[in-house]
Amino acid sequence: MEKGFLSIILHAHLPFVRHPEHPSFFEENWLFEAMTECYIPLIGMLDRLEDDHIDYRLTLSLSPPLISMLRDELLQSRYLKHLHQLIELAEKEIARTRKAPEFNKLARLYRRFYRHALAVYQNQYHGDLLGAFGKHQALGKLELITTAATHGFLPLLSVSEASVRNQINIGIDTFRTHFGIAPKGFWLPECGYYPGLESFLKDAGIAYFFVDAHSLLNASQPPLNGVYAPLACANGVAAFARDPESSEQVWSSKQGYPGDFDYREYYRDIGFDLDLDYIGPYILDGQIRANTGIKYYRVTGENQPKAIYQPKQARAKAKLHARDFIHKRQQQIDALSGRMDRPPHVVAPYDAELFGHWWFEGPCWLEQVLRIASEASNGIQTISCGDYLKQAPPPQVATPSASTWGAQGYSSYWINETNDWIYPFLHQAGRQLEDFVAELQGVSVNALQERAFNQAFRSLLLAQSSDWPFIIKSGTTIEYANKRITDHLARFNFLYDSLRKGKIDERYLTALEIMDNIFPDIDFRNYCASKT
Repeated sequence: MEKGFLSIILHAHLPFVRHPEHPSFFEENWLFEAMTECYIPLIGMLDRLEDDHIDYRLTLSLSPPLISMLRDELLQSRYLKHLHQLIELAEKEIARTRKAPEFNKLARLYRRFYRHALAVYQNQYHGDLLGAFGKHQALGKLELITTAATHGFLPLLSVSEASVRNQINIGIDTFRTHFGIAPKGFWLPECGYYPGLESFLKDAGIAYFFVDAHSLLNASQPPLNGVYAPLACANGVAAFARDPESSEQVWSSKQGYPGDFDYREYYRDIGFDLDLDYIGPYILDGQIRANTGIKYYRVTGENQPKAIYQPKQARAKAKLHARDFIHKRQQQIDALSGRMDRPPHVVAPYDAELFGHWWFEGPCWLEQVLRIASEASNGIQTISCGDYLKQAPPPQVATPSASTWGAQGYSSYWINETNDWIYPFLHQAGRQLEDFVAELQGVSVNALQERAFNQAFRSLLLAQSSDWPFIIKSGTTIEYANKRITDHLARFNFLYDSLRKGKIDERYLTALEIMDNIFPDIDFRNYCASKT
């Protein structure tokens, strides 16, 4: 019998960014970078584990905006163009560094890396990365789950049951459309939970969700097993808590593995290091510097000149850190076993984009963790939370406390002096749509009106994304985040007014449908006070 269980959960999410009205758009690179540096390497890892018959279980949460973008033909074609540009830039770098052997070796590494990404994307999976993930779910190794429709921060949308219910239900419907099955697990955006949220999850057929540690530790009843076994809410939906120890080992900027001196330095990129005239053709407008993905330096150490990146050293360190991670889980499980009536269950959730994008060696580390964990002598079994519930239902019924996994554990990152202006507008738009839908009970609408109602609903959902207040607080692309919120709310208001006045500009409506083509099967009638 295994001494304990380990569940690793990767949450893959990016906001819906798609701009057909422009020939290229800077923020679309968020998707392209994640595809090249994270999603394709993770698929390669899964393929190798399957080829080597490694017994593992991994959970991957795919958000509806990401699902929609990965299947979008416009973005797929733009991604291929992006990859070809990267290969061209790597070729250019090989020529530029021909008299600097260490840099030249790295330039060649990047060319191989981009060529491999192209081969996997175009030839092996024919542009269908979702199909690749679905293949591994069908093989029984990967459990796929999903999250809210536009990653709306549910605690701050909870003034409207319709908003929360539709964020959850549309997210699940999107997943079902693309994978043919309904997910059993649900990633609460930002792990944002409030008591009562589980009722919407139960109605949607969800068996489990995730919270941060303090949500279970401060539950309505003290948890008998701390965070190392789930709690069952009163309606039977299970809440699994993030393990602080395994989280800190990976996430912490001080103690976490990604900060090791041998790993690649994310913040030194030739997009900022080389002359603008040279790099200009490979950035959006030839003027605003941006990351290209080609990085030649390692973390090195504080207050030291950056040393050149050594890939073999970095891979060796990733293997050492993987063994250290499993060793610490063994110690943790051994210490817990004597105090629990069941095998301890360590739940380790992370943002998927950490692996490969922010932490270049992350996929290598994760592959080694799964390989080492599969060794019979470890006494650890990797498991999905869905499989755990089949083996051992939660031993205790209690209600988790309100919480998030953000700074200070609550909602302060998503509502503060920088972004609190957003929510009155979101709540007002939600009330207006809900009231309008109530007025239409039993009233028929024509095809053009239906399209306008559905597009207004899309605009509201897109405005509700948790990404925009997060970006505003973090101070990164503030102008873009502000514009996205105000644009979506303006589109909602225009369509709402048009519907009220009975004058719909079909040309403008069509343009909005082309730009924001997410959720093609949406039905505005679901935005109502009661369940449908």
